[in-house]
Amino acid sequence: MLTPKAAALKYAMHKDNAPKIVATGRGEVALKIIEKAKAFDIPLFQNEALADALLKQEPGTEIDPLLFQAVAEVFVWLMKAEESVQLSSK
Repeated sequence: MLTPKAAALKYAMHKDNAPKIVATGRGEVALKIIEKAKAFDIPLFQNEALADALLKQEPGTEIDPLLFQAVAEVFVWLMKAEESVQLSSK
């Protein structure tokens, strides 16, 4: 069985220079991060390579500039997912 991995990010467009890593974990810690995201209806995005790269960084830090493009694509996906939910609830 594969070990679960998770990274949680936050980004305040007019406040932060770059997205920040809120939490990272493997195994039980990853499962708790995923459980918390589900509890708050935060969409989950799965990309093992990106998760591995984020897990190498410390929580509380901005993401590595080399990850900007990949994380931007996740945020675009997230915005589209939120728009889709809003449109379907009208």
